[in-house]
Amino acid sequence: MNKHRLTVYTVALAILAALVYLQFREWRTFDWAKFLENSRGVTWRHVVHGIVLIYIAYILRAIRWKIFLRPVRKDVSSLSMVSPTLVGFTGLAVLGRPGELIRPYLIARRVNLTFSSQLAVWAVERIFDLAAFTVLMVAAIFLPTKLRAFASTRPEVLHWLHLVGYMLSALVLGLLTGAALVNYHGPAIANWVERRFSGMARNLGHRVAQRVREFASGLNTIHGVGSLIQLFVVSLLMWWMIAVAYKEVTHAYGAPMQDMSVTRVLLLMGSSMAGSMVQLPGVGGGSQLATIEALDKIFHIPQELAVSCGILLWLVTFVAVVPVGLLLAHRERLSLLKVAEASQQEEAEATISESPTG
Repeated sequence: MNKHRLTVYTVALAILAALVYLQFREWRTFDWAKFLENSRGVTWRHVVHGIVLIYIAYILRAIRWKIFLRPVRKDVSSLSMVSPTLVGFTGLAVLGRPGELIRPYLIARRVNLTFSSQLAVWAVERIFDLAAFTVLMVAAIFLPTKLRAFASTRPEVLHWLHLVGYMLSALVLGLLTGAALVNYHGPAIANWVERRFSGMARNLGHRVAQRVREFASGLNTIHGVGSLIQLFVVSLLMWWMIAVAYKEVTHAYGAPMQDMSVTRVLLLMGSSMAGSMVQLPGVGGGSQLATIEALDKIFHIPQELAVSCGILLWLVTFVAVVPVGLLLAHRERLSLLKVAEASQQEEAEATISESPTG
């Protein structure tokens, strides 16, 4: 483990330790007996449904990547994208952020394309993820949904939701505007960035410019309005599947959670996504704490039930892929740690090889 990664993990651990301390200091009346009772009373049929839906979402991710590859690899099947997708998310669950590059690395090897080209697709994919989630979230906030009906009884929550809706919309519009500019003026923007930031740190301008060029090449995988619509529809369906999975897990706890509709659990999804910025490999931390806090503070779920549900949601939506992913990695004789190191090394070598000389 290099010094940078050790520093990141140390900071994440310190933040998570502080959050856990503050949480349980606030919950001095936490009843562990009730926590165990709630955990034992789970209806596992709903949990299984949630896991199935999460796997369907992974399959949709594989289909989406296949659409990205269509301009350069028309013969690639969606089925061939499933294995690297599952192995890649397994690496992310087990290794944390160092495992993020496993998926584009494995796909690049499978379809015989450069790693940088698939890293560009991975970057563009993030915009579709954020845009699809934002559409669902904004619809839940401003249309007559169960989430809006719930928030209408609590003006402070409704005000906060409106603010979130406006911020997400502005963020997505900003990203789409930036993507359009890079698509039409990518080389000029990259050259300007390279000149503007060249004196701030060694090769900083070049590294940023290279990311701009990679992102522009990723946008080139979207050929025509038809492909754009397909990519967005698949993204929207995928995030809807994840939302339904969240709903299934909450309904596994019976009566106390029966009011958790698909639109309401979008708040839990957003909380989990925000909390995942502070994670430890294999154990998570941030996403569970953020989900638990949302269940407690927004939906007034009892503390013991919120903790149990927050942990189970993390296991279903983030960890359930690990058994199948490890099995596929074993079948293909892949070491997650070695693949993660190889992907990071190839990214670093690409940056060095394209560095300006002189």
